[in-house]
Amino acid sequence: MRFVKPLTLAATILAAASALPAQEVTLRFQHFVSPLSANPVGFMQPWAETIEAQSEGRIRVELYPFMQLGGAPQSQYDLIRDGAIDGGWVIPGYQPGRFPEAEALELPFMTPKSAEEASRAAWVFTQEHLMDDFADVHVIAAHMHGPGLVHLRGPAIETVADFDGLSLRGPSRAATLLLEELGATPVGMPVPAFPEALARGVVDGGVITWEMAPSLRLDELTESHTDVAGDHSLYNLYFIWAMNRQVYEDLPDDLRAIIDANSGMMASAWAGRAHDEGDIHGRTAMADAGNEIAEMSEEVTAEIRALGDTVIANWIVEADDKGLDGAALVQSARDAMAAQIGSANQSANR
Repeated sequence: MRFVKPLTLAATILAAASALPAQEVTLRFQHFVSPLSANPVGFMQPWAETIEAQSEGRIRVELYPFMQLGGAPQSQYDLIRDGAIDGGWVIPGYQPGRFPEAEALELPFMTPKSAEEASRAAWVFTQEHLMDDFADVHVIAAHMHGPGLVHLRGPAIETVADFDGLSLRGPSRAATLLLEELGATPVGMPVPAFPEALARGVVDGGVITWEMAPSLRLDELTESHTDVAGDHSLYNLYFIWAMNRQVYEDLPDDLRAIIDANSGMMASAWAGRAHDEGDIHGRTAMADAGNEIAEMSEEVTAEIRALGDTVIANWIVEADDKGLDGAALVQSARDAMAAQIGSANQSANR
C-alpha cells in the first residue's frame, strides 16, 4: 500500500478547492405579457443578458412570461415578497388602495409622453416617497410606460360625449376614475384579459399603450386608436422591477454589486426607453393594418383635462383622509416630471 505524504495531500486538496467554480446563482424573474412586447424585448432580456455577462455567467437570469411560474398579475408583489419567485415586474396599481402614494404618478395628464422622461421622474418620486411602502422587496427600477390612449371596436373619439355609454377596460384606479368622469363604464382588468374581453364583446374597447397593441392583436380586435392633443399623457401606469429582498441580500458582495450597477435611475430610464421604442412600432403596426389613427382636438383635450383636474382634486381629499398630504404628493410628482422633461434628448446628445 502506498501512502500520500501530508504535504502532498494538503497541496492536492488546495488545488482542488481552487479549481471549484465560484458561487453561481439562478434568478427566476416573472412577468405577465408576451416575451415579444416592448419591455421584455427592450429592457428585461437585455438587462438579464447584461447581468449574466458582467457576472461572467455566475448569475443566470431566467425570464418567465405570461405568469408561467404561477399566480395572477395582481399577486406579483406578494410572490416576490414571499420568495415564490426571485423577482419580477409589478404594477402596484393592480392592488387598488395598497400603495396609495404611488397613485400620484398615475393621475390624469401627470406624465409627459416620453416614457423615458416619465420613468426618470418615477425613480426620483419612488426614492422620495415609496421606499418604505416597498421595504419588503428590493426595488431595482421604477418606471412608467408611454402615453395611454383609447382603442375602440368602433370609430375614433371626437368629443367628450363619445365616451357616454362605452364599456372600457381600465388598468388602474386613477384611470377608471377618469373614465367615469368622461361618462364611460370602466371595467378593471389586467393586460392578459383584454383581448378576450374585446373578442367576446365584454368591453367596447379600453385604454392602453401603442406598444402593447400588436401583442394584444388590437389591429384585428379594434378599429380606431385615439390620443389626446399636447405633450402630456391621458393616463399612465407605474411599474417596479424588483426582486426578493432576502435573495438579493444573500448574494455575494461582488454579485450584489453587479445588480446594483444595473439598478436605479439608469435601469428606470432604460425600461422607459423600451416603451418609447415599442410605441413607435405599435403605432406603425396599427396604421399598416388600416386602422383609424386619430388625435382629439385641443379644445376636446382641454375639456378632458378639466375633468382630470376633478379626479385629482378628489384624489387629494381621499389621500388626506388616509393621513397623507395629497396636495404635496401631487406637487412632488409634478415637480419630478417637470425636472426630467428634455432629459431623454440630453441623454441622446451626450
